[in-house]
Amino acid sequence: MTDYIINKNRNFFSAWWKKLLLLLSVFGPATITAMADNDAGGVATYSIAGAKLGYPILFLLPVITLLLAITQEMGMRLTVITRRGLADLIREKYGVRAALWMFLALLVANVGTLVTEISAVKTTSQMFNISPIPAVIAIVLVSFIVITRGNYKFTQNIMLLACLFFLAYIFSAVMAKPDWKLATTNLLYPHGVEFTGAYLRDYFIIGMGVLGTTITPWGQFFISSFAYDKKIEAGKVGLSQLETYWGAFLTDFFSFFMIVATASTLFIHNIPLTSGEQAALAIKPFAGELAGTLFALGILNAGFMGLVVVSLTTAYAFAEFFGVSGSLDDSFKKSKTFYILYMVQLVVATLIVIFSNVSLFQVAVVTQIINAVMLPPVFYFLIRLTSDVKLMGAFANNAFQKWFAIICTVIILLASAFTVISIFVKIG
Repeated sequence: MTDYIINKNRNFFSAWWKKLLLLLSVFGPATITAMADNDAGGVATYSIAGAKLGYPILFLLPVITLLLAITQEMGMRLTVITRRGLADLIREKYGVRAALWMFLALLVANVGTLVTEISAVKTTSQMFNISPIPAVIAIVLVSFIVITRGNYKFTQNIMLLACLFFLAYIFSAVMAKPDWKLATTNLLYPHGVEFTGAYLRDYFIIGMGVLGTTITPWGQFFISSFAYDKKIEAGKVGLSQLETYWGAFLTDFFSFFMIVATASTLFIHNIPLTSGEQAALAIKPFAGELAGTLFALGILNAGFMGLVVVSLTTAYAFAEFFGVSGSLDDSFKKSKTFYILYMVQLVVATLIVIFSNVSLFQVAVVTQIINAVMLPPVFYFLIRLTSDVKLMGAFANNAFQKWFAIICTVIILLASAFTVISIFVKIG
């Protein structure tokens, strides 16, 4: 009887161990993509939302998590089943002209995003008494070396390690000593403030901006390309979908603490905020020196992840749109165009930040506009491709998935449009 129990337990743990190994074999692309959505620009948006609106903005997080999971699952499923990237399939199904326009828009928007990331690094580095120009050059060089001197596995591990630094936001929020009951109950329904007409207007505009900055065109291309480069087998699509849902949850799990950190300090004391870097300085008097330092560390880490992921997105997209070699497992010689494009983006964005007199706010405006314009065709292609039975077979969207995705897309498009509107409102 004892031997039977031992063997039964051994078989149980053996089965679970095999399942864990299978999950780890596909783990990475969805988590990294979702976490990279919390780049420096994303941190700034969530910080401003918490400082301006307080705890009630937390009510939107479950909705944002659901929409992020649905859209990224479609991209992941498309790539795992077809063994093709989204950009590759757009070129094949809709022609080179569509591919060219999509790539040019993506390139301009991504360079604008990189400028935002580098600018955040430049500003935040001063909190650590580091000269901003050397700090920018150093982080760009590290971003370049990580890609050109490593391979897919090395890059994935570095990015997953970077995800751990988002724990800094949890510590910052805890040190701010928030009202946890008020924060968690606002996930269920918004309350605890006076809902004036001005507040509701800000809630609508900033809330849509929060949604629009989380679900981006580059995110859809990156999850597809990074999953393709990982060479995930079609038989593991279920595990890939599971990781996609996990990644979406993890993204807004950390966003929750970003909002709590600023809502429990800056909103309560009615301190205005216009950037994420300001949040790191502003919360210090209320949450302590360490809390502000950890928040700043989180922004630097988010900027680093943004530099790597967004630059990779453009390089991957170019390779797929125009049929050239592009893989992190390829040598520089074999995928020369891929690596050169990755490097050129970083150099151009760095030069803009260091030497140009162009307003970084204007760069953000242009970037948001291009992203808003790009989202309709990106989701049009994504829904059409994942609904194609000839292409996807049994894994094509069913009626519910198709129409639910269309409704979600409309919501996301509205969010992106209001992101742009909110920027122009601030300009005015």
